[in-house]
Amino acid sequence: MARPPFPKTLREFQTLFADEGACRAYLAQSRWPNGYRCPRCTHSEAFELPRRLLWQCKACGYQTSVTAGTVLHRTRVSLRDWFWAAYLVATHTPGLSALQLQRQLGIRRYETVWTMLQKLRRAMRRPQREALGEKVEVDETFIGNQEGLRGGREVGDRALVVGAVEVRGRVSGRIRLEVVRNSSAASLSGFVRRNVEPGTTVITDGWQGYAPLSGMGYRHRPKTQGRPARALVILPRIHQVFGNLKTWLRGTHHGVEAKHMQAYLDEFVFRFNRRRTPMAAFQSLLGLTGAHRPTTRKMLYGSD
Repeated sequence: MARPPFPKTLREFQTLFADEGACRAYLAQSRWPNGYRCPRCTHSEAFELPRRLLWQCKACGYQTSVTAGTVLHRTRVSLRDWFWAAYLVATHTPGLSALQLQRQLGIRRYETVWTMLQKLRRAMRRPQREALGEKVEVDETFIGNQEGLRGGREVGDRALVVGAVEVRGRVSGRIRLEVVRNSSAASLSGFVRRNVEPGTTVITDGWQGYAPLSGMGYRHRPKTQGRPARALVILPRIHQVFGNLKTWLRGTHHGVEAKHMQAYLDEFVFRFNRRRTPMAAFQSLLGLTGAHRPTTRKMLYGSD
């Protein structure tokens, strides 16, 4: 079963996803592009139970829905609303706040739309994504409230975000962004280990938190920063990413609480890495849902 084509215009989108059945069929094709596979026994044939919106495996009798085990697990929101939300999130260049999306969809409860956006953001981070490579700039920045800091680079009330961007000639390649606890070697060098391929040339400032990289299989190229203004000279690409990130958080979302920051960073990375193919991001977004375990209320609100 081939992955279904993506509508190129808004009119095509409205025609293709005219009802719940069309949305469900598209989601099934996105989840099982190579044909149905039973989650329990991996058998490739099933009966469709249209009244219950389930598939029943012909071999073991196991029943599953197209949303089971995905970020849409047990959703009470219509698939049409989910598809509209995914389409708007994926194709609207500056992104959407929950309030903007609530107005677009006409959903009464703000909390419902906020939860939808958070679940879509969780689907934006592919668990087995490829590491960055060749040549990479890495640096960190604070995002959020300025109160509560006690000097140095330790985290106060703000979120400390470390980022990496591939250097591809005069342009920037893919990026990674992650909230870290502090600026220690364990946090910063650990971020590089999780996101950058060994053997890559890694350019950083002279902060000691990056010192272990040379012994971790990287070609570490630290550069002395000196005056803060020189950061833009020695690490121009990652600071451009940080500037765009902060503008997006302030402009679209009017600020984000530190406890939810990682989800918004994942959205920014998703958008940035697909900035040249924004229409295809919708299909990627739905196709990724099967790679994530269901998002529970505890995951979204547990830190409150």
